Amino acid sequence: MTATITRTLLDAVAAGLTVHDLGRPLTVGMPQSPNHPAYWHALPRRHGDMVRADGGSAANDMITMGTHVGTHIDAFAHVSHDGRLLDGSDAVAAGRGGKFVELGAHTIAPMVRRGVLLDVPATLGTPQGCPAGYEITPDDLARTEKNQGTPVRDGDVVLIRSGWGRLFADPNPLTYQGKDTGVPGVGAEGATWLADRGVHAAGADTIAFERLAPGNGHAVLPAHRVLLVERGVYIIEALDLEGVAAAGVHEFLFVLSPLPLFGATGSPARPLAVVGA
Repeated sequence: MTATITRTLLDAVAAGLTVHDLGRPLTVGMPQSPNHPAYWHALPRRHGDMVRADGGSAANDMITMGTHVGTHIDAFAHVSHDGRLLDGSDAVAAGRGGKFVELGAHTIAPMVRRGVLLDVPATLGTPQGCPAGYEITPDDLARTEKNQGTPVRDGDVVLIRSGWGRLFADPNPLTYQGKDTGVPGVGAEGATWLADRGVHAAGADTIAFERLAPGNGHAVLPAHRVLLVERGVYIIEALDLEGVAAAGVHEFLFVLSPLPLFGATGSPARPLAVVGA
């Protein structure tokens, strides 16, 4: 059986695949949550700073950033509620020593799974995107699932397009952050809908995955509580979903491999949606 599956996969590759890159470029000054250290890139060694005897030269980089900046995945250690993590452990005690041994990013296995894009604005008749601060309801998700003919199944990775991702490139990085306007996304009910369907991970094209009320910023994050603390569903944020949505692709092979950052609360990621050519 393993040999047959391997041959099928290799045949699919040989026949041609289309890969949609769902990750954002990491750039200095890009929009991000104000709760995390910003991305910074520098060249401590430039070409010409040191030249070898044969004329060769090398440039070297360094980066600093929070693990929840750019496209990234949340580990289960990221959020606690009433002092407890997903496994019931004491959140403060679990983080002693500066790392989360049990629920850190190093425990997130690489994902090669069925992916489903739920293009909610298409269902709502607002193809450019959901209104600022709009809460995507379970009914919105169910209608989108039905309209697309892409039923969500146990073990899937479900990506929710709100259309807010088009603002990532806005010259003012605070626009995408949406503190004053609010940001569309699911609430606790939408997160419960996803968890009840047994999804392995859920993602969105917004800075915090879930709906942010106008003026409230990250004051409360009930969907994070439901998914990360109560139900054990990974969250992927700041996805680029415009291209795959424009291509009309709603079902695909989803590939994501987080960095095995031992004890970290999250990891930068470059997710891919792979479909037959």
